[in-house]
Amino acid sequence: MNDLEVRQLRYFVAVAEELHFGRAAERLGMAQPPLSRMIRNLERQLGVSLLTRSTRQVALTSAGEVLLRDARTALDAVTAAGRRARNAGRPEPELRLALKADYDGGLLPLILTRYREEAAALPVRLVLGGRGGQAPALRDGRADVALLPAPFDDHGLDVEPLLTEPRLVALAAADPLAARPRLRLADLSDRVLPDGTPADREGLPPVPGDDDRRPRGAVAGPRSRTLDLAQIFNLIEVGSIVWFPPASVVRRHPRPGVVYRPVEDLPPLTLVLAWPRESRSPAVAAFVRTATAVAAGPAGP
Repeated sequence: MNDLEVRQLRYFVAVAEELHFGRAAERLGMAQPPLSRMIRNLERQLGVSLLTRSTRQVALTSAGEVLLRDARTALDAVTAAGRRARNAGRPEPELRLALKADYDGGLLPLILTRYREEAAALPVRLVLGGRGGQAPALRDGRADVALLPAPFDDHGLDVEPLLTEPRLVALAAADPLAARPRLRLADLSDRVLPDGTPADREGLPPVPGDDDRRPRGAVAGPRSRTLDLAQIFNLIEVGSIVWFPPASVVRRHPRPGVVYRPVEDLPPLTLVLAWPRESRSPAVAAFVRTATAVAAGPAGP
């Protein structure tokens, strides 16, 4: 069997994710017939069926599911190799740190100050992104190291816990629940989070009917991914959503229209440091060493 080509994997992943040859061809910017031929040739090359096709639907076989998983990993690795090589070849290489704004446990300023004292330190560029965007940035080479909350998909990554801190619920000051000194998740059964999921199911997988529980004016999931912190607070103030920020964010953002209350059965947030498992960068090692020392020291929150 000949070695697989990157182009073959890209074509297959597009079809496997769309499960529709027309949409996949449009996504790839090509006509459908050559895409169909490419997939048939790939199946002949591998000697297995990757897809089942009918007049109504396209579905993955068990072999197709395995190839999709591994092809995504391989394509991320190819993309990452190019990005890391370009960064290393710059006249002034950088250490690219991925994080969600304000999700640093209050540690980042001191980490950066101490890191500059390291012999292997590089200039740090912050790669800001939304919730869930940090691990993919590590895998595809957009970032060298990340600060992010657990849990997340950590395959291919090394992880070092830094700190664990309680989370509170942020409510509109006019919300009747704001009058209570403490709450439980069950008290929030008719409230939704910024991603549109029911607040009382925080940390649990979605179930059928969750969308039906979203009250009028709540934020839908796809839209929520574009919300910045100011927008989240505005929506809390008008009663559209509630939010579970960690204590370090609460300390930074007192607002007259928002109140914070402890939730007895709300799991805490664990902030971790993550980096690619294959990384041999002295700059990354120095950053990990600095961050863990700061988190363990008396200057932490």
